[in-house]
Amino acid sequence: MPYNPDLPDPPTPADYGRMVGAATRGWNVRLVFEPGRVITGNAGVLLTRVVRVKPGVAHPFVIVDAAMNDLLRPSLYDAWHDIRVVTPRAREMTATVVGPVCETGDTFATARRIGAVEEGDLLMFATAGAYAATMASTYNSRSLTPEVMVAGDQWAVVRARLPIDALIAADRLPPWLEGERA
Repeated sequence: MPYNPDLPDPPTPADYGRMVGAATRGWNVRLVFEPGRVITGNAGVLLTRVVRVKPGVAHPFVIVDAAMNDLLRPSLYDAWHDIRVVTPRAREMTATVVGPVCETGDTFATARRIGAVEEGDLLMFATAGAYAATMASTYNSRSLTPEVMVAGDQWAVVRARLPIDALIAADRLPPWLEGERA
């Protein structure tokens, strides 16, 4: 369920279980649920840095260093991910938040109210846990984002960003083209 701050909080797993129990009371069936997305979706965020704030006709474009290959859902089906400024200011702005890939689909939010940002600010895209890494790609020769696991005040890089040379080194020419190199 996409998060939208204008809607009430979604039901908790316990609330959902009570509702399903009440609706199915007396059925002679065994129900099995996989709550994975509700747990892992909310367990991760995507951090990104503002590269530039570019004036627009109706509102500015906030260009970030994350792209559609890092978090595909907004581009794929306009999924909502709450966008928060890591170090917020007292004011807000309406902006379209986009990535640096030259694609119309490289858009995270259109005409969205967010905290006011400037170049260099960190933004957090919420509910990215079940989606960012598993749906990510190296589209447009962009390396996968590093993954960091956090527990309280402890953190560790659990997947480093591959250097672009390593990404390119994974490509191979087929044997019939080996001799055609210039």
